[in-house]
Amino acid sequence: TPKEERMTVPSLDRPPRRAAPARPDLVLRRTAVVYVVAVLVHGADHLRRGVDVVTTQVRSAGQVQLLVALIVLVLVLRGHRWAPAASTALGFTSAALFVAVHFLPRWGSFSDSFTGSRVGPNVTALSWVAAIVEVAAGLALGWVGARAYSRS
Repeated sequence: TPKEERMTVPSLDRPPRRAAPARPDLVLRRTAVVYVVAVLVHGADHLRRGVDVVTTQVRSAGQVQLLVALIVLVLVLRGHRWAPAASTALGFTSAALFVAVHFLPRWGSFSDSFTGSRVGPNVTALSWVAAIVEVAAGLALGWVGARAYSRS
C-alpha cells in the first residue's frame, strides 16, 4: 500500500550518530583558561599565607609563571600557531617545577615546602587543594597542548 511505502526503516548497516568530539582548539582554550584560574587561586593562597613567608626567589618565580601563563593564554585565545607548543612547554614545566617547590622537603631558596620537617608557614588544606589543582591543570595543559601540536 502507499502508506507502507512511505515508512522508513533505520539502516542496520550504519552505526548510530555520535556527538562530534570537541574541537582541539576549543579544548586547548578551555584548558588554558582553567590553568590560569588555577595559577590565580594558588597566588591568592600565597597572599592569604602572607607575601613575606616565602623567599624572594619563590615570589619571583611565581610572578614569572603568572606572566608566562598570561602570554600563553593570549596565544591560545588568538589561535596563534605557537599556542600548542607554548602550552605544552608551560604545562609540563610548570607542573614539574611546582612539585619541586611545594611537594619536596625544603631543599633551598626556591623551596616553599608543604612537606618535611620545615613546612612553610600557614599551609592549610586550602593550600594543598590549590597546589594539587595547579599541578593537575599544568599536566592537563601540557597534554592538551601536545595533542594539539601533533595534529597541526
